[in-house]
Amino acid sequence: MSDLVVAENDISNEKLKNLTVTVYICQILTFALAGLPLLIGVAINFYNRNEVQGTWLESHFNWQIKTVWITLAGFALAGLVLTINMEMALFILIPTLVLLVYRIVIGWTTLAANQPIKI
Repeated sequence: MSDLVVAENDISNEKLKNLTVTVYICQILTFALAGLPLLIGVAINFYNRNEVQGTWLESHFNWQIKTVWITLAGFALAGLVLTINMEMALFILIPTLVLLVYRIVIGWTTLAANQPIKI
């Protein structure tokens, strides 16, 4: 009977890991589809947040949600500054995009290693 429980937990963990991968893919697609996938990904995070609570994937969900907040703040600030000066807006937008790439790479590689994010 305990083997059945272990097998069900493995299936559940694999499903949750696949959801986590899906969110990272959404974050990558943000570059091609003007940010909409970023919002879809964070919606997946919030919808499934209770399922990952207490698992190693919880750190990835928290990381992904924080990534979205940081990115949206950077986009919003760049948009506000754009009305004043385009060059200054680029000084905000470019580091925001670099940080987004960094957080996706760190998250994805850590997930591929089946490890929680410890940063």
